[in-house]
Amino acid sequence: MITVHLLYHGRNGSARAFAEEMEHSGIANAIRAETGNLQYRYFVPLDDPETVLLIDSWADQGAIDRHHKSPMMGQLAALREKYDLHMEAARFTSLDAPQSDDKYIRK
Repeated sequence: MITVHLLYHGRNGSARAFAEEMEHSGIANAIRAETGNLQYRYFVPLDDPETVLLIDSWADQGAIDRHHKSPMMGQLAALREKYDLHMEAARFTSLDAPQSDDKYIRK
């Protein structure tokens, strides 16, 4: 599994407006329905209301590559421009071995 954290930075509520338009327009649901998508969710950090975090998880690199070639990417790029967003990204891959911090996770 590959998870990407995308931070969208905006001004005057533009990052949140972007995420809301992604949800209301159906683009986010279309991405969630793509083969290999495991998670596509937006969050707003409590300490920075001008930023939105997208947690985007995929089964593998092939699924990400297909997503990047999909029609939604053009729509998504147009919305990023519309709201004048700037981005940061971090990529994480899952490990097959049990995590040493599992004992700290309350389930």
